Amino acid sequence: MSSEVDALPDDSGDALSETDPAMGVHATATLPVPAEEVWRHLVSLEGTEALLGEGARLGRKGEPWSAEDGSHGVVRSFHPLEQVRVTWHPHRDGPLSLLDVQLHADGDGTKVDLYHEGHGIAGDPRGDLQHWENALDRFGGVVSG
Repeated sequence: MSSEVDALPDDSGDALSETDPAMGVHATATLPVPAEEVWRHLVSLEGTEALLGEGARLGRKGEPWSAEDGSHGVVRSFHPLEQVRVTWHPHRDGPLSLLDVQLHADGDGTKVDLYHEGHGIAGDPRGDLQHWENALDRFGGVVSG
């Protein structure tokens, strides 16, 4: 797994300053399974909970989601086998941010890029990065295990 603070996708359309690390983090993992299997896991109860928290369920574009820890948002973009983007509020009155999960073929496996854009859940980019690295570890441990 590799990661970096303040790297955003080139096509994000939400160009945030690379000089402001509080505005975004990027975590990535490469899993030894095809994108179809990673996608099935991502939209499953177990996979969604691994990333977003216990009780989280993804619906269709425009539908809200929430987790038992109080984090919540709305599904903004849903492209099977490629990408899901949700708004993210870390708790009831938390700041708005975006979580963008993208899948890319990588040899026989799949690279998962996770971008968290906006003000974060931990109040600092290093804490946010650790949160998403841990989420990818949980997610990858189940799909590849």
